[in-house]
Amino acid sequence: MKPSVVEILQKLLIYPSITPKECGIFDYVRSLLEGFEAIEVEHEGVKNLLLYRRFGEGDHWCLAGHIDVVPPGEGWSVDPFGAELKEGYLYGRGAQDMKSGVAAMISALAKIDHFPGTLSLLLTSDEEGEAKWGTQLMLEHLRERGFLPKVAIVTEPTSEERFGDTIKVGRRGSINGKLIIHGKQGHVAYPSKCLNPVELIAPRLAQIAGYNLDAGDEFFEPSKLVITDIRGGIEAVNVTPSDLKILFNVRHSTQTSAKEIEDYLHQLLQGIPYTLEIKPSSKPFLTSRESVVVKRVSEAVKRVVGVAPKLSTGGGTSDARYFAQFGVEVVEFGVVNDRIHALDERVALLEVEALERVLLEALE
Repeated sequence: MKPSVVEILQKLLIYPSITPKECGIFDYVRSLLEGFEAIEVEHEGVKNLLLYRRFGEGDHWCLAGHIDVVPPGEGWSVDPFGAELKEGYLYGRGAQDMKSGVAAMISALAKIDHFPGTLSLLLTSDEEGEAKWGTQLMLEHLRERGFLPKVAIVTEPTSEERFGDTIKVGRRGSINGKLIIHGKQGHVAYPSKCLNPVELIAPRLAQIAGYNLDAGDEFFEPSKLVITDIRGGIEAVNVTPSDLKILFNVRHSTQTSAKEIEDYLHQLLQGIPYTLEIKPSSKPFLTSRESVVVKRVSEAVKRVVGVAPKLSTGGGTSDARYFAQFGVEVVEFGVVNDRIHALDERVALLEVEALERVLLEALE
């Protein structure tokens, strides 16, 4: 007799799979998906697993997620790896982010007997960390084999107030920057002998701090240049600084690129000595509302939950961005995210069961 989705989740929560530990979870998953073939890629202690089954000659649909979790920290009222059940909730690190999603994917795939193409499950043990050798590496491997999916559903916890209220169809990108304004240190009593970098940048600072690089659109807020740190000098009241260092971040939409940010700052800073470094850490993406996966998941949520989910690009980053970079149509959908990475993380059993039903509806 196959275990229920709740029983699968209880088992997954017991494994202390703090990034990048896999703790033997993949062997357990393989045992639940008989008839699925396996592709494994391991690098630098990170393990990745793809289980797939060809049902027909149609498109390849992939369900994806991560089994690694952040450290639990101190102060829990229960064992963070005890999978304790209380009043309709399962407690444990990763209950929401995102072993509930993994359990739902496994349970749904184990129940499907017919599909017009190929179904797969992609799991990684490196999402909460640098994510350098996780999903991205596996997708590179699949591309080399000519086996990239056409469509992907990542079961990250996307719901906000109630289960089913939000589907993520994109994410903002993130760009880090370091700007150093160069001056000449000197005594404040002799300003003509100094070159104060604060005075150099002051007239232009309003066009940097909080500056909107685009106007935003239906799915994205404006790409704002946000200063996160600014410092200079030697903490002496009578010495001008030699340099002023400004750190900034831009959470950007598909309308603004790293090159455009760099060009904007170079134009703005003409005439003063400076050094600029721009480093993208993740790229933005947006899946069209007309995409088959957006429509299928939205319709499935309506049938199971009875609500029309909103399409959102809010929040931080996830491995969905890697699917998008490889040309895969991708959405994210999962349980409520009110306790992710928090003490006493928990998930409602009803949400986990409903997530499994949504996946079955979307795939069938």
